[in-house]
Amino acid sequence: MDAYLLSIGDELLIGQTVNTNAAWLGERLSLMGLEVIEERTLADRNDRIRTALHDACAAADLVVITGGLGPTHDDLTKIAVADFLGVEMQRDDVLWGRLQTYYTERNRPVPERAAQIADMPAGFEKLANPIGTAPGLRFQGPASDNALLIVLPGVPAEMKAIFDASVQPLLADRTDLRSTAHRTLQTTGIGESDLQAEIGDAETLLPERVSLAYLPSTSGVRLRLTARADDPDTATQLLDAAEARIRERADAHIFATGNVSLAEALGRRLTDAQLTVSTAESATGGLVGDRLTNVPGSSSYYAGGVIAYANPVKINQLQVDAEVLSSHGAVSEPVARQMADGVRSLLGTDIGIATTGIAGPGGGSDAKPVGTVWIGYADAHGTHATHVRFVNDRHMNKALFATAALDMIRRQLNRREDRATASPRYDSAA
Repeated sequence: MDAYLLSIGDELLIGQTVNTNAAWLGERLSLMGLEVIEERTLADRNDRIRTALHDACAAADLVVITGGLGPTHDDLTKIAVADFLGVEMQRDDVLWGRLQTYYTERNRPVPERAAQIADMPAGFEKLANPIGTAPGLRFQGPASDNALLIVLPGVPAEMKAIFDASVQPLLADRTDLRSTAHRTLQTTGIGESDLQAEIGDAETLLPERVSLAYLPSTSGVRLRLTARADDPDTATQLLDAAEARIRERADAHIFATGNVSLAEALGRRLTDAQLTVSTAESATGGLVGDRLTNVPGSSSYYAGGVIAYANPVKINQLQVDAEVLSSHGAVSEPVARQMADGVRSLLGTDIGIATTGIAGPGGGSDAKPVGTVWIGYADAHGTHATHVRFVNDRHMNKALFATAALDMIRRQLNRREDRATASPRYDSAA
């Protein structure tokens, strides 16, 4: 069963309001077994709405419209729907009476245009609004190419309340829905293009009825698996098989399944291993420590950090050798190693992690271009460092640098456990 979403409102198009309704509906409908094939955001214009309705009803079994049901002059959705279907607008006297009672009970005058809320296209069924005044609407017939039309308020809380109370039970009775299940594998330390190369062609790798989506961010690449089957158990089995095949090729980069951040996954491993960590940050300015401490209970493994942005702080607090700084520069392997070892000694932790880099937009050179970062790591077995080059954007670089530092700890924990790991490789789509 295909679904089509139409979001109405000038405020959505000019960025005044973020369209959270489409995201929420897309997720809910997908989990119910529908496939959302398109979403459009439209201005408060009768002609635009009618054109979109024509396309949507021709393409999908279900069309969900949100927005434009209020009493103001720009709330045109119901009129546009009536014009599209070729029906008249009618006053619902029962609803109009309730609206008048609503205002009088609150000692408020009835707004001049409030009656517009009680006007609706002929032939539509009302869907009760548990928390607001404007009801949702439902229609299905030859005039809509037999597509089921659902019209909901744009206010998110009201839209969700009507959907939960009336729309979901209505759709749950459909016999043409299939069970849909999702699973997300969280990866880091590798960019989208390299990860895709390692996994290979999804169409030949994955079981039939399973799809794979790559969702990159500065924290890594999420792999979203979607399985569609006739029953939930079969969908779960398909996901299990798909995950196993992906792990055969890319397990070194997967740090968690589900909605788990890299810092959360890392915190669990540090807790299990009874290890503590401290941070020495230059280019990231405290972002590594921020991510670690965003996890509740992180005080059990994170001792603290030093933001050594200026060279004197590196020398005086972290015991970085001034001659090394002078000869190699702050963004270098020996400085990163000494920073990690210095903070580990200063705070008495099992692990020290350090970042020193060039976030940009200036400060780069041919030898050390913008986006270069050295990550230093120290523990009881010694120190080492690795460098990566990212992009030209300062804020993105800081986020990528922090992710690389957390991933360095993860990979060292893997080595502690004698697990085979791949060398970290990044690209601009990380």
